[in-house]
Amino acid sequence: MKISEKEFGEQKEPSPKSKYTDVNSKFFDKWIDEGWEWGQPISHEIFEKAKNNDWFVLLTPTKTVPKEWFCEMKDSEILGLASGGGQQMPIFTALGAKCTVLDYSEKQIASEMEVAEREKYEIKTIRADMTKPLPFEDDTFDLIFHPVSNCYIEDVLPVWKECYRVLKKGGMLLAGLDNGINFIFDDDETTPVRKLPFNPLKDEQLYQFSIKNDWGIQFSHSIEEQIGGQLKAGFILEDIYEDTNGSGKLHELNVPTFFATKAIKK
Repeated sequence: MKISEKEFGEQKEPSPKSKYTDVNSKFFDKWIDEGWEWGQPISHEIFEKAKNNDWFVLLTPTKTVPKEWFCEMKDSEILGLASGGGQQMPIFTALGAKCTVLDYSEKQIASEMEVAEREKYEIKTIRADMTKPLPFEDDTFDLIFHPVSNCYIEDVLPVWKECYRVLKKGGMLLAGLDNGINFIFDDDETTPVRKLPFNPLKDEQLYQFSIKNDWGIQFSHSIEEQIGGQLKAGFILEDIYEDTNGSGKLHELNVPTFFATKAIKK
């Protein structure tokens, strides 16, 4: 996700010895309280439109996911991986899918339940850390929807392997991914000030700076890790598109900072 420097305020700094995914979970909850756009559930009106096949969802900041990327939604088993917040799973439910969401943020899970209760549908919610083995049997899901979020974990290959395991044969993995460029630039997005890879767990000063500036503990990942990792896990890459931040200098220059992939379990 986009990095921008700002004061962290009065929140107590997590200990550097804390498990970084627990640290990030607390950041997500804090950002949601502050109005984070990726933590705001959809309205009743948007849910009703989706029931009439008028819908869109995002994997990256601005470009909508092509509808031809999706499987037949009715009665499909869909996993929203790190996809809490009540934004995508309600849409898929309105289209007839059976949805499960796994997220490590308590407030993202609460938003999913809020929409489900309001619209009177059932959804399975699981608060879990995606760096651990996924709590599902093999060959469970028809589709995994995974918006930009693996920038908050250090090692992505185990996640790709777990996605492959829990998908049915022919199942789809739709993933939003960060290409690392945002980590390089200063606040004005005009001057490169950091090198890649960006990994606060290997740089104590960067760790403390990340906490102070309200970034959470984020990581850059290369194309080798993202696409190469999917291929190593066994996926066939079927399609890809790029996206920008949606605002700022890099966006004005049309510099891609995110991309999305559609991969199939063979």
